Amino acid sequence: MYQWQSIGFWTAPTPMMVITPHTNQIKAANSEACKFLEQDLPSILRSRVTQFFGDNISHLIVFTDEAITNGEASSDTMYLSAKQGDPVRIELAAFRHTVDDEVVLTLAFQNAEMLTEFRERTDAQRHYRSGLGHWQRMSKVFQEFEHENRLLLDAAGEGIYGVDANGLTTFVNPAAERILGWQADELIGRNMHSLIHAHHADGSHFHVSDCPIYQAFREGIVRNVEDDVFWSKNGEPIDVEYTSTPIKDNGHVAGAVIIFRDVTEKKNAQQELLNALDEVEQLKQRLELENAYLQEELNSEFNHHQIIGKSSAVQNIVQKIEMAAPTDVTVLVTGESGTGKELIARAIHESSERSKRSLIRVNCAAIPSELFESEFFGHAKGSFTGATSDRPGRFELADGGTLFLDEVGEIPLALQGKLLRVLQEQQFERIGEAKTRNVDVRIITATNRNLKEQVDKGKFREDLYFRLCVFPIESVPLRERTDDIPLLAQHFLNKASVRANKTGLKISLGQLEHLKQYHWPGNIRELENIIERQVILAQGNTLNFEELVQQPRKPTKVIIESGEPELLAEDSLKQQQRNSMITALQLCNGKVFGDDGAAKLLGIKPTTLASRLKRFKIDKNQYSN
Repeated sequence: MYQWQSIGFWTAPTPMMVITPHTNQIKAANSEACKFLEQDLPSILRSRVTQFFGDNISHLIVFTDEAITNGEASSDTMYLSAKQGDPVRIELAAFRHTVDDEVVLTLAFQNAEMLTEFRERTDAQRHYRSGLGHWQRMSKVFQEFEHENRLLLDAAGEGIYGVDANGLTTFVNPAAERILGWQADELIGRNMHSLIHAHHADGSHFHVSDCPIYQAFREGIVRNVEDDVFWSKNGEPIDVEYTSTPIKDNGHVAGAVIIFRDVTEKKNAQQELLNALDEVEQLKQRLELENAYLQEELNSEFNHHQIIGKSSAVQNIVQKIEMAAPTDVTVLVTGESGTGKELIARAIHESSERSKRSLIRVNCAAIPSELFESEFFGHAKGSFTGATSDRPGRFELADGGTLFLDEVGEIPLALQGKLLRVLQEQQFERIGEAKTRNVDVRIITATNRNLKEQVDKGKFREDLYFRLCVFPIESVPLRERTDDIPLLAQHFLNKASVRANKTGLKISLGQLEHLKQYHWPGNIRELENIIERQVILAQGNTLNFEELVQQPRKPTKVIIESGEPELLAEDSLKQQQRNSMITALQLCNGKVFGDDGAAKLLGIKPTTLASRLKRFKIDKNQYSN
């Protein structure tokens, strides 16, 4: 125990404690502290300092740091908790000492509310002692003001009261009595701030030095406050706005007159208006959302991610897209070339949770077999001739997103097993690298081949087929959805008109019938190309498609085989395929793409033919003449 635990310390009239802030210990306490905390001395000495400060620990730390740094500190905003009852706001003072090389603080504290009342009484006594003549003169100033304005004060609907330079109430009008719930004789001569203005709306202490009413007569200027709280006699808050006007006597400020009004109803009306505006805003947002929803419904009916049409076939495709998109199921899109299989794949991706990541498209028919592994899985530097650096494959690029394998039926049989392993395990190794990499990839595939027939013929792995064909979607040919041709035609007309910088072009109903009667072997892609060509050739405002009806349909070649079919070895099959491509190039003067190209003649995609020409090392330019 320290030296302060003496008779003088014990009998001091102010509650005091000696603490060591760094160890949170109480070293001494006097009798007044024991009374204040409602505990005996041994109990206090066994306690920690922070036990008595409850929720004020952070303020206590800042306060003690200030005392240690500056040697002393004071505060009137902290609360101290006794053994029983609610925390009490205190005025706290601290003084630093050093004993045996240890820093200690002496804390002196008192009830802040009791000190406020004591000071008010002291101020009143000082005011009285300052001279009866001066007090009578100040009192006369307010008496004259009240007498001269009595009729006005009694008739006014606003509350009006006066305070002298010490904050003591000098008069109160009837409206103020009605609003505040106090009688005039209960207020006159008492400190008005402590009675009706001592706390903010949240209940925190409103220090008199911050009060605009006091500032008005201390600074000699008028103060207007539009949002404040007075407290009624029964402890209820009253929303008020008020004006505090200084009263002067011979150039000296004698006090202030405060005019206030109860604005509770006004604030309630404002709040109701805000609530109404908020409700209007919510309704507006709701209408916007409903409108957006309707727009989405329209878009889903006529243009779901550029899938244009309203036929039952299109609606069936859209329904399947919406069913598959939220899942990670593997989707197989089948259909003829030019029917929009890639659009279906993109619609599934964009409607899925993976839409924020990339959709990586791979044309399997355009990848040479010797580069398949590198293209799909990547390679390490130096793993083969030409591998000058590390290169990620398509599966890595699609990690977290979607990998679209177009023309999946073109993947060589020998490489299908490696693809199956990645699809099943979501793991792979780069060429020339032993590290196993994990990926999270959704697979969507597309083909214009009948994979089931390919499986039956042994050209496609059955296990890979079942792994890909979890959720099949068929992209129907245009000849089976002719009702969609007007919508598609108008869409492509708009695009082509912008590209060709032509306006006002249109397609008549008669010409639309021509489009409907055509068999469309090239499907939607052919429709787009024909419309773009007609836009370029158009001389007037109307497009003409009569030539489509005049074109004879190509007869289907029927080959009647007699006897046993010829059995060809692999080399003979390749040579036959090579000869067919050369013959087609000769007939088409080396042209691969277009309606008069070799790919059209062979009945395969131009990209597929280009890949095969590269594989067989056939130079199309040799046949251009």
